[in-house]
Amino acid sequence: MSLSSKHLLGIRDLTPADISIILKTATQFKEVLQRPIKKVPSLRDVTIVNLFFENSTRTRISFELAERRLSADVINFTTSASSVSKGETLLDTVNNILSMKVDMVVMRHSASGAPHFLAQHIPAAIINAGDGINEHPTQALLDSFSISEKIGKLKGTKVAIIGDIMHSRVAQSNIYLLKKMGVEVTVCGPPTLIPKYISQALNVNVSYNLKETLEWCDVANVLRIQLERQNQVLFSSLREYSLAYGINRRMLDSLKKDIVIMHPGPINRGVELDSDVADSRQSIILQQVENGVAVRMAVLYLLSGRNPSDN
Repeated sequence: MSLSSKHLLGIRDLTPADISIILKTATQFKEVLQRPIKKVPSLRDVTIVNLFFENSTRTRISFELAERRLSADVINFTTSASSVSKGETLLDTVNNILSMKVDMVVMRHSASGAPHFLAQHIPAAIINAGDGINEHPTQALLDSFSISEKIGKLKGTKVAIIGDIMHSRVAQSNIYLLKKMGVEVTVCGPPTLIPKYISQALNVNVSYNLKETLEWCDVANVLRIQLERQNQVLFSSLREYSLAYGINRRMLDSLKKDIVIMHPGPINRGVELDSDVADSRQSIILQQVENGVAVRMAVLYLLSGRNPSDN
């Protein structure tokens, strides 16, 4: 099995067949992670650098754990301890790293399109771990893997993405992937946090009513308010947002069905989700974290160019 692209720059570039291959491979790696010995030699002698220009906890640790589970050699790069703080350019930084014979680069950057820029200039395989407000492809893949695992399918499922759609790379990647796989998608949030033409551009439903959206969906993927990306006031206060769009236990109990609750993290408890929702039996938030390792193992393995007979 192989993907149609050398890189994973975004879901927009993947075919439905690519997505199916990644999810199927992730299922196999999740079985590996249930064993007493969780390490396999699939990427032995492959060197991977984690190039994070933005702060990250879950994504960076998840990638590093996936790499080590595959027996890769891992280099972790942080800007605060590098020559970037002295003015070195992105391309110079990466070329210096590549001169040390690095095979793959996992990259997170605040600038949208940074991984695409690198892919045009260097020979190593690039994996986008989040670029600005553009895409976060492995998060969308692990979200879909988690939905399929919980619901039993993707096609025909009704998924609501709730919160700060405007500034969320997670929302954009999820929409691309879910639509490719035949999922019905509704975005919900305040009008100021939903792009004006998203309905026509991405073929999704738009709702400003949280209760109606929850009554419609099978799965609610709840996003945090990204205050760090907002350069103007888009709602009156976090309290007002929570009253209108925060999900609490009373609201879930008022629905005529159980729905699945997801969140890519970090959670702002008491804002978009109350703790008794985030920690409830309907929540699969911790399963998303667990599945992230298996999905990233699958992506790394498939992009490495390794043949199964090599293992």
